[in-house]
Amino acid sequence: MKNFLTAIKASVDAGNEILKVYNSDNFDVEIKNDKSPLTRADKNAHQKIMEYLTNTDIPVLSEEGRNIPYDERKNWQQLWIVDPLDGTKEFIKRNDEFTVNIALIENHKPVFGVIFVPVTGELYFGIKQKGAYKLNTSDINILKTDIETLITKAVKLPQKTERKFTVVASRSHLSPETEQFINKLKKEYSELISISRGSSLKLCAVAEGSADVYPRFAPTMEWDTAAGQAIVEASGAVVSQVSGEPVVYNKQDLLNPWFIVKS
Repeated sequence: MKNFLTAIKASVDAGNEILKVYNSDNFDVEIKNDKSPLTRADKNAHQKIMEYLTNTDIPVLSEEGRNIPYDERKNWQQLWIVDPLDGTKEFIKRNDEFTVNIALIENHKPVFGVIFVPVTGELYFGIKQKGAYKLNTSDINILKTDIETLITKAVKLPQKTERKFTVVASRSHLSPETEQFINKLKKEYSELISISRGSSLKLCAVAEGSADVYPRFAPTMEWDTAAGQAIVEASGAVVSQVSGEPVVYNKQDLLNPWFIVKS
């Protein structure tokens, strides 16, 4: 549990670093080899998270440190998977829908995840067999607390309300296959609501009970989903490949298969 708290503190501290850049006039945007953007906020958040996680003696696989050879990491039974700034495109657009994602993986499966939303201060975390939780960091000093206090003060997920069947999809990566899937659902649910979210907030929506399904038929990487999957599964929802097989981590190819998240 000590390592879980370390990751939670890291996510909040990294979020504070991101906000410093977000509230400035200089994002210092670069374009990486895969054509995705990289900002000063990504780099600063990565550095802050590493300051925390290095002390856990658990290896780290991060989007901003992705070039670790498979021969080196294939025997890792335990590792952190980190996205210091998930939703960089949303960050650049200034639409507030970006997050810090940190997950602990054991034997290729997520057992803990934390997602922090810097702009709103919302914190989601999930612990295998202990549940998923949400709280607002304005209500508690995360850097000076313990995991038991966090659980006590947090709302346990999901918190379902009466609403129409809801599907959540990517704001920036809506593929034709995803659109077809949603159109098929519309025939089944005549009053279906379709909403768009950036970053890992789509996974959070299913975990907290504000959405019923999140189809992802477009590319994602392991660091995009690991923390969210841990939270979703701790809430009692399911993440699976389209084939029904589980989504696993620390693969040789870090690209995720297409998947569906269901409440």
